[in-house]
Amino acid sequence: MAEKKAEKAEAKEVSVQNPLALVEKVKKTGKLKIGINEVTKAVERGVAKAVVVAEDVNPKEIVMHLPALCKEKNIPLLNAPSKKELGEKAGIVVGTAAVAVLEEGDAKKDIDALHKK
Repeated sequence: MAEKKAEKAEAKEVSVQNPLALVEKVKKTGKLKIGINEVTKAVERGVAKAVVVAEDVNPKEIVMHLPALCKEKNIPLLNAPSKKELGEKAGIVVGTAAVAVLEEGDAKKDIDALHKK
């Protein structure tokens, strides 16, 4: 039982370790979808490998559907501190509410670890 708790805590740590670094790594070697509409479509179609959502989205209703949708499709959902930082790491000059990973690239091991949790 203690092993399971430790394993679960470790997986949780991986998921929140640094979602911005994950996005940046995928941008360089994989493929991203940027923006809430594109992310929602990717999740609904089941092609997203992971989703990163900014915590400072206002109003929150814009992204409120994503946790339930990601859970239904078994897609890891991570939180980034701000829209501005998430947009920068995704390679755009403006902020973005959400980013979906379509192709992992060099981040495959990181994303596989998220799926195991």
